[in-house]
Amino acid sequence: MTGADPSGSRVRPGAGVTASRTAGCGGTTADVPGPAPVTADRVGGDLARRATADPLYRLVAYALEAAHGRPPAAVWSAPYAFRLGSPGLVAAAGWPTAAAAAPRTDGLVRLSSLGHPADSCDLPLTLSGPPPVAPAWATRPYAVLRALARAGFGRGGTDLHVQGSLTGAAGLATAEPADCAVALAVADVHTGAGEPPDREQLARLLAGAVPDGDDGLRRAVLFARSGRALLLSAEPRRRQRYVAFDPAASGARLVLVAVRGEATDRSRELARAVACARRAGALSAWPPGQRPGRSVLVLLPEARLAAVRAAVAEDFRDRGRPVPRFLNIAVAGAARREE
Repeated sequence: MTGADPSGSRVRPGAGVTASRTAGCGGTTADVPGPAPVTADRVGGDLARRATADPLYRLVAYALEAAHGRPPAAVWSAPYAFRLGSPGLVAAAGWPTAAAAAPRTDGLVRLSSLGHPADSCDLPLTLSGPPPVAPAWATRPYAVLRALARAGFGRGGTDLHVQGSLTGAAGLATAEPADCAVALAVADVHTGAGEPPDREQLARLLAGAVPDGDDGLRRAVLFARSGRALLLSAEPRRRQRYVAFDPAASGARLVLVAVRGEATDRSRELARAVACARRAGALSAWPPGQRPGRSVLVLLPEARLAAVRAAVAEDFRDRGRPVPRFLNIAVAGAARREE
């Protein structure tokens, strides 16, 4: 079977080439066609050529076609997510990760990302045993695809392209939106036409496939509403509950401040940035995730935005430190299929 070897090399089947797969315990081999046909009612490939579509989604659709030779059957966007000061509240940010997927029938997974242009890979989709050797970035989406296949989604394989609008340097968790975008795109391709993927089922699958992730952030990605915060419950099957959280509607701004430089300095530099922001008029600040990171979310009156940015930048510049990044955050809705 085509796959990745320990050296990282890979072989891609070309158009019209069949891949061999060992079948059953008898060790017999059968030739099966590679890509599954993309039916007319599931086509997402024209997204790449639609001038009115969001540039990120056009790019992801085009990148999958360029990397794997055929258009996507589905393109999904999933927002980055963050926690509020209260541990039981989460919300989605208006910055998306996107995933484009097309089904296969030969048990092969082909993964690519513009964030890792030299590390595309072709891997055999196995349901048990050690996973195949893969580039570091691909191990997580492969784990998601494996969990989906065990649940009956995409056992024949998948062509997949993933791309985020932010990097880890921005300070928001990148794994959870990517997990959800991949799961939704692949589940959508393998769900009956007109039937949306079961998000509760996918949340449970992701919790098992990548247990090191933040389940609260994943629920925000899957169930968020624009201008609302999601109230987490100890009983995930309960009806979702929301509270109003729309800084812009009340004349405020929510800004992500991410420090640069060595990891050993981040805690001290973040504390310094928060102190400067508060002196310049910020109302509150808190980390966007459960783990210490490089960023804080700052809530401030809109009229004080320029003053806060200037105060933080001046303090860091005067000390010869890299000026932190500022990123405006809108409270957005949940993951969705891009038509």
